[in-house]
Amino acid sequence: MTGFVHPEFLVETDWLEQNLTNPDVVVLDCTVHLMVKPNAPYDVVPARADYEKGHIAGARFCDVSRDVSDTTQKYAFMRPSADGFAAAMRRFGMSNSTRVITYSTANPWWATRVWWLLREFGHDNAAVLNGGWQKWSRESRPSETGPSPACAPGTFTVTAERDLFVGKDAVRAAMGDTGICTLNALMPAQYAGGTYGRPGQIPGSVALPAAHLLDPATNCFLPADRLREKLGAVGALHRPVIAYCGGGIAASADALALIMLGHEDVRIYDASLSEWSKDAALPMETA
Repeated sequence: MTGFVHPEFLVETDWLEQNLTNPDVVVLDCTVHLMVKPNAPYDVVPARADYEKGHIAGARFCDVSRDVSDTTQKYAFMRPSADGFAAAMRRFGMSNSTRVITYSTANPWWATRVWWLLREFGHDNAAVLNGGWQKWSRESRPSETGPSPACAPGTFTVTAERDLFVGKDAVRAAMGDTGICTLNALMPAQYAGGTYGRPGQIPGSVALPAAHLLDPATNCFLPADRLREKLGAVGALHRPVIAYCGGGIAASADALALIMLGHEDVRIYDASLSEWSKDAALPMETA
């Protein structure tokens, strides 16, 4: 973790194994699968079935699409209310002193999304498991099967609302503003092919796919110097950043990397291209 300003927001598998029985540590499996359909972007499938086939010992399953999202909104995965988020954390047995570790068996940005929500609501004692389930299982660390274990309700309360999400008006206002970096975390095929509606990206935005922040051999985040190089190359290190993707999920991985490198002025466009690309009044850039 050399070179990070905030290394505490990632934890390694050996630390977690040593702390699995610590009553002040709660582990959340945050896995979601997006199943592509012929005539629509995707189906949202919480990976509870996968969780029950195998998960980190003692981990609890967090349904990101329901437990920590506002299901009354038009788009999936929208920021929940403070009360709704706090209630979910209490159901997971959390208090305000709990060390929360998030992970995923799929892409790590499901874990970073929940980490970002914890940050939004004032809980800084949280981290993402570096390498996720892939690394954990590859190392034959303790796992179990079956449903989430029962736990006593926690006492978690929201201590702050940090305004770490923005809407389309803020993104539109940032267009053409060289003092703000609008950062696209999607793979080129996802936005060029119109996965979320019209093809293209938000005009003036720069791209750094969340997948490019990871070592493909280990599923771990790249070292600090490599992340700094990549983020610096797109101009994201020394300007306020608005990160976006398809629905505010992959963008949270870019946001985590920036925060770990010491960049504090980072926000996520919550509805992202799920909203922007479907609004004909908003411009798209295809070149």
